[in-house]
Amino acid sequence: MVKPLKTIEKLKNGQAVTIVALGDSLTYGWMVDKGYIDYFHDFLTSHYPTASITIINKGIPGDTADGGLHRVSYDVISYKPDCVLIQFALNDYACGYSPRVFGNYIRAIINAIQAQLPSDIVLITSVWFGDFPEAKNAYTLYDTILSIADEFKLPVSKTHEYWKNAVTRGTPLQELVQFDGVHPTQEGYYIMSQALQDLFS
Repeated sequence: MVKPLKTIEKLKNGQAVTIVALGDSLTYGWMVDKGYIDYFHDFLTSHYPTASITIINKGIPGDTADGGLHRVSYDVISYKPDCVLIQFALNDYACGYSPRVFGNYIRAIINAIQAQLPSDIVLITSVWFGDFPEAKNAYTLYDTILSIADEFKLPVSKTHEYWKNAVTRGTPLQELVQFDGVHPTQEGYYIMSQALQDLFS
């Protein structure tokens, strides 16, 4: 498993660490008191109590990787973060972006960050909806994320796999997703955070 080693080292040494989360409504924490960013922050402060940890949430509901690219300079690079979390896919799929077009936007975001900063970059997949055909089509964008992570040798937080595993172990899918069938409940966000926590432990 590839991990964000530079950030982990700073956390272990009790240094100040800034993390920026770039994404859509899942990163924003739509319609919940605690989203995955909140659970992740709780984990980091508990696991690395001597570190000074700042997480800047730049999740925008409805955003796509295209939108993320347009705001990467002022929403990410301007903060000079130690680590950047990148989470997109669902709105990109809803907008009809092909895996190729989506992948090119994700690559462009990564390249823009790496051209100016030595930050760790972590890619994040989105939620698992089941095995019906439309969901499987959306998963092609997750496959693109995994492929890009391998291409750039980046850590990837596999949210969809953690959700699927939870359902396989007996957690009803409807407990993980809100009434709209898309956004996670707090329990769903907690599982999303677990996938991320495993990269930082």
